[in-house]
Amino acid sequence: MGEFSKPAEELASEAREYVDLKVDEIKLRTAKGLSVSVAKLLGMVLILGVLSSLLLVLSFGCILLFGEAIGSYGWAALAVAGLLAVVLAVLIVLKDKLFSGSFVQLFVKLFFGGDEDGKV
Repeated sequence: MGEFSKPAEELASEAREYVDLKVDEIKLRTAKGLSVSVAKLLGMVLILGVLSSLLLVLSFGCILLFGEAIGSYGWAALAVAGLLAVVLAVLIVLKDKLFSGSFVQLFVKLFFGGDEDGKV
């Protein structure tokens, strides 16, 4: 009876090792995916912060130039705000096409890997 139980014990031991290795692999993939995601997110936040500041300064400059040209800074501010509102409306309408698909592909690629063409 001892001869038959020994292979079963070895099989159980190897199965435990396999499961432990798979758990470690999942942990490593998750850690890698999360660290890359957080790094990209922080990079995007930094870029968006600088871009927002740049847009604010450019808008203020356009208001000053346009206001001097038409003689009213108030109307110039409304014109620039209207232009920015149109840009915002276009971004809201196109948000699914611009952002959703690309983020889904990015996270799938990060967490599940993929080849150079971006295919999973």
